[in-house]
Parts: sequence; structure tokens; C-alpha cells
Amino acid sequence: MHVSSPSEPALREVVERLAAIERGPGSPGEAAAADWIAQRLRDAGCEAQIERAQYYAGYMQPIGQLAAVAGIGGLLAAGRRGRTLGGLTAAVAALLIADDIANAWRIYRKTRRPLPTQNVVAVTGDRQARGTLVVLAHHDAAHSGLIFDDRLQCWLGEHFPGVLERFDTSVPLWWSVLAGPVAVALGALRRRRGLIRVGTAGCALTAAAMAQIARSPIVPGANDNLSAVAVEVALAERLAREPLAGLRVMLVSCGAEEVVQGGIYGFAQRHFPELDREQTWFLCLETVGSPILAMVEGEGPVIMEDYPDVRFRDLVAQLAAERRIPLRRGMRGRNSTDAVVPSHAGYPTATLVSFNRHKALSNYHQMSDTPENLDYGTVAQALDLTEALARELASGASL
Repeated sequence: MHVSSPSEPALREVVERLAAIERGPGSPGEAAAADWIAQRLRDAGCEAQIERAQYYAGYMQPIGQLAAVAGIGGLLAAGRRGRTLGGLTAAVAALLIADDIANAWRIYRKTRRPLPTQNVVAVTGDRQARGTLVVLAHHDAAHSGLIFDDRLQCWLGEHFPGVLERFDTSVPLWWSVLAGPVAVALGALRRRRGLIRVGTAGCALTAAAMAQIARSPIVPGANDNLSAVAVEVALAERLAREPLAGLRVMLVSCGAEEVVQGGIYGFAQRHFPELDREQTWFLCLETVGSPILAMVEGEGPVIMEDYPDVRFRDLVAQLAAERRIPLRRGMRGRNSTDAVVPSHAGYPTATLVSFNRHKALSNYHQMSDTPENLDYGTVAQALDLTEALARELASGASL
């Protein structure tokens, strides 16, 4: 039975107000949402501002284009004279895809013209404190698409629950994108036309899937990720009512996260030089409105990388246990979040997510991601845990 939290009216207000705005990455709606969030955080006692940032369009266009190039390589490799050129073309495309989705150098994406977005950056708590807790969210919303249909995973969960229970790492969807170009390159190297044909078909399917996503409507994004924005607003209100000393808290809502990280790079460029790695902690809130709260320990679309400093994640888990907040540990994601950027920079990082009994993010990138389908009990748990973490760090918790 759902027990209402005292903060639930504020949580609902934020989600319901912003879900009515179409907030595609870099869109006027995304900008309008950022303005509303900034003002709402000011009303809650924060120093809040809009910071302009840039992002590179993706992921649908660059990944779809690279898959198409790899497919052309497959057609070339199917012929004896074009085997070497086709194989090399597919191999280069595979490397560029891996570089992009892993948030590495992003060589291909940066050949495109940067586009404008905006981050909301608010400060509360003890503004003069040495230590800083950065709470990350994002306010843009994703395109829907057939690839995000979770009925197969739900079917597996219903019929083979023990199988899903053994896996604490999400489905590696990006591996299927890489599989086509890699198959073409290997087929060309080993002179196996059957493997080349399979890889070419995979490249074509990927290009078609990316085009279908790009044409699909923008979801309301209540769970992904207005649930996190709502936590930030409610946390600001709590810290205004009961101030804390000894810790600065930055509430950051990034734009263009749904292009596989956009606005977070602008935040990093502007603020990382002033944030001491020994005195700064990042807590990313990502889709916290499903029934079961969980902590992600690491992520990696290509190669899994745990976040730095397990002691920080241990502290989050300890606080959850002390406050009897159910929190599942040991989860790792094959999709990326904005947490990957501070993690790569060496900051202690943790991510709170949530999932349903089939280990799927509820209504993920679907048009059903609406306010009425949100589990506000889990959102309130994420809020309670985030506040507890802030107060523990403010008290001088040793990490």
C-alpha cells in the first residue's frame, strides 16, 4: 500500500507541470522547462541560473549514418575485389560507433555543427563549505521507438523469473548495434561471405531502427527524468526549512541528456576546474519512479567501468539500510547516464535508478511515461535517501 510522503504534493507538481511540455533535446520546450525549473528552485531558496551549453546531435543520426556506411562496406566486401576495402570501412565504422556510445573522444559526432541547450545550476546548503554534493538530473525527454518495447523482457520475467534474477546488468542493446559492422569486418578478414551477409543485414536493421526512432514522437518523460527533477525541487525545499552547515549542495538539471550525453559536457567544462575531487561527490538521479529503488555501481555500453571510490557507494547503501529504505545494490547499466562524465573525471559517483519486477525501467522511452504511471513512493524514497546523504556528508562523514 502506498503511504503518502509529506513532499508528495511538490513531487507531483513538478512532474505534472513539466510533463505537459514537449521537451526534445535542444527544443524550445526544453528551454521553457529549464526556465520553469530555475524559477521553482529560486522559490525554494536556491541561487539558481540557466547556463548555456552546446551539444552534438545524436544519437540517432550519427549512429544510423555509421551503420549505413558499414552496410555499404558489407556490400563491397561481398565481392572479391572489394573485400579489403569493405572490411576496413566496416571496421572503422565500428570503432567510431564504439567511440561515440562510450563517451570517449566522439570523433564522428564532433564533425557536426554544435547545437544550443541549457543546464539549470542551483546552489543551496552551506555556500562557503569546502565539500560539495552535486545532484544530477536532466529535464529533456527522449524519442520513443519500437526498439524500446519491453514486452519481451516482461514475458521473460513472467515465465522465467529465476533467469532474470541472476542478472544485475542491463541488456546490452548497444552490442546489437556494434554486431553488424563487426561481423562485416570479421567476415571480410576471414573471407566468409555468410558472415558478411549477416553483418550487412544487421547494419541495415540498425540504420532503419535509428531512422524510426528519429521519426517517433517525444515521450512525456515523467519517469525519465522528471522524477529526478522533482526530487531536486523537493530537496531544495527541505534544505530551506532545515538548513545544513558544512556542505554545499549543487542541484543540476542538464539539457540534451537523451542524445547520449549533451549538456553535462558544458557543466563539466565550466565547473570541474573549481570542484576538488577530494571534496566533491556526484549523485546522479535517473528514472527513479519505478517500484524498486536501486543503485548503479558502474556503466558501460561497450566495456563495463565501475564508478570511482566504492566507499561513497557503500555510504549510500549504509544510509539506506539505517533508514529502512529498500535499495538494491550491485546493478550495472549498459546504457549511459550523465554520471559517466564525472566518473571518467575521477569523482566519487553513484547513480540511483529504479525498475519494476521484470528489472525494466517502467515505461522507458514509451508514450506511457506519464505522471499517472509514476510510483511516487519510490520517488519519495530517492528524496529521503538523497537528503540523508547530504546531511551525512555535511556532518563530516569519512570516506
